[in-house]
Amino acid sequence: MSGPDAARSTGARGGWREGHCVVAPDKFKGSLTAPQVAAHIAAGLRRVRPDVPVVTAPVADGGDGTVDAVVESGFVRFQTSVAGPLGTPVAASFAMRGEAAVIELAEASGLRRLPVRPTFQTSLTATSYGTGQLIRAAAARGARSVVLGLGGSACTDGGVGMMQALGVRFLDDRDRELPHGGAALTRLARIDTGDMVRVPVIVASDVDNPLLGPRGAAQVYGPQKGARPGDVDELEWGLARLASIVERDLGADVADRPGAGAAGGVGYAALAFLGATVRPGIELILELMSFAEQVEGARLVITGEGSLDAQTLHGKAPVGVARVAAAAAVPVVAVAGQRSLSGEQLRRADIERAYALTDVEPDPEVCMAQAGPLLERLAGEIAGAWLGASAHA
Repeated sequence: MSGPDAARSTGARGGWREGHCVVAPDKFKGSLTAPQVAAHIAAGLRRVRPDVPVVTAPVADGGDGTVDAVVESGFVRFQTSVAGPLGTPVAASFAMRGEAAVIELAEASGLRRLPVRPTFQTSLTATSYGTGQLIRAAAARGARSVVLGLGGSACTDGGVGMMQALGVRFLDDRDRELPHGGAALTRLARIDTGDMVRVPVIVASDVDNPLLGPRGAAQVYGPQKGARPGDVDELEWGLARLASIVERDLGADVADRPGAGAAGGVGYAALAFLGATVRPGIELILELMSFAEQVEGARLVITGEGSLDAQTLHGKAPVGVARVAAAAAVPVVAVAGQRSLSGEQLRRADIERAYALTDVEPDPEVCMAQAGPLLERLAGEIAGAWLGASAHA
């Protein structure tokens, strides 16, 4: 059964399933954060169906917005000053609940934290040091485990900066500490882990790239961070040197593991130094949010992201949300800025229907600028189609 009739349930009053509506979108990148998207959708729903309880549960997949998502679900936000990707201090947040911490690399070491546009110089010198400082800050507040969301990084330093902040020394052949950035790794001679802060880490990432080679951190993602062909070669050489010295000094051979290439090799450092496990980002974040409990008894789940396209089908947030809802036999519809997926592709991903801003406003620039009001308009259409007539109408 598909379409609005899928929301019906026999025995429910008026033919509609009793219960609430869960609004669980990811961000609309460059336009609205996930909490903002959820708020606009909720406003549109309530305008048409004020009698239907609405639960907002903005989500993320480990990249930008991960801390915001778990804070909305009950984690407590903490802010501290850390080094940005070029060493300039930035105010960055992490979240905690009990002894569990959620840290988002993009908060400290993301492209959005660069004080300038990415260039070849920044690609060679950007560091993950601030991410390690966030881990130390969480540990100082009592964290005994860390979920580390990887995505949107500015660095290709193999996670060396993160580990320097956690007390590991990376030394050249004169026992001098290496400076920050992936280019410096070509001079690595030995590693000293004697003062390392050890915190159990689970990496939240959908990236399955290895550290090295044609699918590795430097060759795939380096150009996106400003690296020219020669710079990519230098970064690759540095990462290969790091992997060789880590295997010699630590006995860790994890460069080929899926996820080692995430965030410029920060995934590799988490695996090699911290013994991390890697899990799909959205799956892990939904567990932290107790999302399955929020869906239980719902009549409809609304998810979405800026663009519903082929990448969505490879473990992005809307598909993760839809899987949880499908397990509870709750229908799912999606909203997006634009979509290129067919109805059949959506249904195979457990999404009954998708609504795009471009359906009501063909100009993409207007969609970006007026995303909030357009989302409320679409939410009103969804309420009318999927939630039935208002008891107050």
